Amino acid sequence: MSKPRDFASGYARSHQIYEVVGIMLGAACMARLGYGLVSTGLVSGWWMPLTVFVGLMGADFMSGLVHWLFDTWGSTSTPIVGQLAIRTFREHHVDARTMTKHGFVETNGHNITLSMVPSTIGLLAVHHGTLLSALVSMSCFFMALCVAMTSQIHKWAHLPEEQMPRVIRKLQDAGLIIGARHHNRHHVRPHDSYYCITVGWMNGPLEFVRFFRVLERVITAITGVEPREEDAAATAEAAGPLQPERHCAPPAGPLSPEVAAAASAERIAPAG
Repeated sequence: MSKPRDFASGYARSHQIYEVVGIMLGAACMARLGYGLVSTGLVSGWWMPLTVFVGLMGADFMSGLVHWLFDTWGSTSTPIVGQLAIRTFREHHVDARTMTKHGFVETNGHNITLSMVPSTIGLLAVHHGTLLSALVSMSCFFMALCVAMTSQIHKWAHLPEEQMPRVIRKLQDAGLIIGARHHNRHHVRPHDSYYCITVGWMNGPLEFVRFFRVLERVITAITGVEPREEDAAATAEAAGPLQPERHCAPPAGPLSPEVAAAASAERIAPAG
């Protein structure tokens, strides 16, 4: 099992090359889908609000699913994804501010690469010429765009307020992208809730139906593997009880009973 101090040293040159290639491929797929939509005349202003909303919700759910997957299962020694993906998620719980020091490639490489998934689905639908294919293709384009932006949005949520661009702060305050006030709920140990990090609108519904808890119980029942084993050990080894970042405002509204109990157990004082 990796020690917390080992996380940062895991960013290898080969990892950076993979991310650069992924950025180029992800951008190319998104551009090709956009061109396909325009050239086939499928872009419709009437349906634009709906497809933007569907794409945004799809990206938010996808961010939560991937975030939960790499937070919860496997370890830094897991083949392929251990160092490529899991390492950064575990490092983020040990030191949440580390990502604010990452450059463009390290911050955005994974998500721009991941945007190829909705882009490819959109490309498969774009040439069918029906209303349904138009709606699918437009939704996939906006989903790909939002997926590509998710890590940058997440990084902004961790920036100190004095470093935050004014327009980004306005978008956070309006709830159009996730901000520290909302995302700080995830940074209460054991980091087992509020996984969606694009806009966070899916967090409430997913928590209400206990979506990830049910998945965890099913996987544990089938495999016998307990969730968050490495993450719990790594965060426990970090310097004492987790404290909220100073720039993170307290969450709006009352905390859920689970989050409130965890905060009390960790002796976390309200920030602000």
